[in-house]
Amino acid sequence: MDPTSTNEDTTSSPSELASRWHFMVTQRIQHYLDKSTPHILYRWIGLCIVAFIYALRVYYIQGFYIVSYGLGIYFLNLFIGFLSPQVDPEFLEFTDGPTLPTRGSDEFRPFVRRLPEFKFWYSITKAFCIAFVMTFFSVFDVPVFWPILLFYWFVLFTLTMRRQIHHMVKYKYVPFSFGKKRYNRKRQAAEENASLVRD
Repeated sequence: MDPTSTNEDTTSSPSELASRWHFMVTQRIQHYLDKSTPHILYRWIGLCIVAFIYALRVYYIQGFYIVSYGLGIYFLNLFIGFLSPQVDPEFLEFTDGPTLPTRGSDEFRPFVRRLPEFKFWYSITKAFCIAFVMTFFSVFDVPVFWPILLFYWFVLFTLTMRRQIHHMVKYKYVPFSFGKKRYNRKRQAAEENASLVRD
């Protein structure tokens, strides 16, 4: 063995250690995110708590309205993605691809969102956390007249939602599952067994 060679297994450079630490932290975060996926109600309650803490901080310090406005615009963008189908039927009119069913005799295709619920929740939660951290730096506290920003956001929200609802009506899709017919597997199986017995 050459005495001048260094043992690379026992010594690591600072960048290697930082890279290894970053990998371990992101892996741990991803593990907890994966475990939280089926707990929809608790995730949204947690988001409401985070949003309340952010709103309380902004109200308490009476500033950072431009950060809140940017957060609102980002939320509106995410919400439109959450309400939109993955494949826009408006663009499918010009192609020969599949379309949403328009008659009762058409094949049923479930609504697939452009932005899934988990990514929607995760993006909003990250945005609130980033905005909360931004409230600790005075460089982001740009003096603005907040009622104008609030009014402009409501106008933007109204116009965007009107366009989205018009799009839903035009292409006959509903992005929510409440109010839709649900089938109970147990009852369906019992009915199939009863029909087999009668035959």
